[in-house]
Amino acid sequence: MKNTTIYRNALIALTLGITLASCGSDKEQKKDSGPAVPVTVAEVETGDSNTILAGSGQITALNNATLSTRMMGYVESLPVKIGQKVNKGDLLISINNVDLRAQKAQVEASIAEATVAFNNAKKDYARFQNLFRESSASQKELDDMTARYEMAKARLESANQMKNEVNSQFAYANIRAPFSGVVTNTYIDEGDMANPGVPLVSVESPGGFEVVAKVAENNITGIQVGAKALVQVKALDTIVTGKVTELSASAQNTGGQYLMKVQLDKTDAKILSGMYATVRLETDNANNEKTMVTVPSKALIQKGQLSGIYTLGQDNVALLRWLRLGETYGDEVEILSGLSKGETYIVSAEGKLYNGAKVTIQ
Repeated sequence: MKNTTIYRNALIALTLGITLASCGSDKEQKKDSGPAVPVTVAEVETGDSNTILAGSGQITALNNATLSTRMMGYVESLPVKIGQKVNKGDLLISINNVDLRAQKAQVEASIAEATVAFNNAKKDYARFQNLFRESSASQKELDDMTARYEMAKARLESANQMKNEVNSQFAYANIRAPFSGVVTNTYIDEGDMANPGVPLVSVESPGGFEVVAKVAENNITGIQVGAKALVQVKALDTIVTGKVTELSASAQNTGGQYLMKVQLDKTDAKILSGMYATVRLETDNANNEKTMVTVPSKALIQKGQLSGIYTLGQDNVALLRWLRLGETYGDEVEILSGLSKGETYIVSAEGKLYNGAKVTIQ
């Protein structure tokens, strides 16, 4: 009986030892299996204590126009292309205007007829004025001739006004550049039907730019027109100065966010319309200690209702950190807790990450 007990205990000990060794081997193998995942990292930064993150939006040209017509017709010619430089008055698009040309011919004929009648009436009026002074014509004859002269003058003026109206219609048939600039888009091709109010071509004048940004309600009260701004242009990785020129007083029709326009100062940066920008506004309070931590939304990990991010641990190991998020500003998300200034987090990876995975920094 005693030998049986000893044998059973030895067998249990041997089995437990093999199991522990196997588990340890599996853990070690998982830790060391496969090559390190290439990753891109960034260091957590906080906003300047003298600035607040106001909002984000797209850059647009100060001087831009999207042209349309108020007449219907087929497009006869489209002599410009996207990216082409144009001068003020250059033809951008021509719409079939046969009916308009016929109407212009009728008006010109009416003007010619009214001009002849007016010249004859004017001569008769002058002659009767002389006859009346010489007592060779009565007052009634002079009054009749005066009325005839005024009627001929009114008909000529009416014909000229009709000509002006027809000429104004030609402005919608032959659309010209309202200013010198660059064609940014064309919305129609030759042979297509142009309809009233439908965009046909867009033009903008490069040089002056502004950012149209959306501001959350918790930041709107601290913003005033004229405030200095620091605008970060993502595509160029540069910061441009500017100032707030317009600020909406209502967010009723903009999804609960307020529209703000920031005019950019002149810069040598190769800024283009449509580029994405983040706006920070300078505060007047030099002792303002409020800071804001933001990270790119693409760096976040979502698991159910939880949001996290992979940080860089010792020996280049990925460590998952759960976060508490705040407001979203374009592609940046405010971090309320879970990250501190100076910590390094993983922005993107060229492979699957997991807690404890070995990584290599690109």
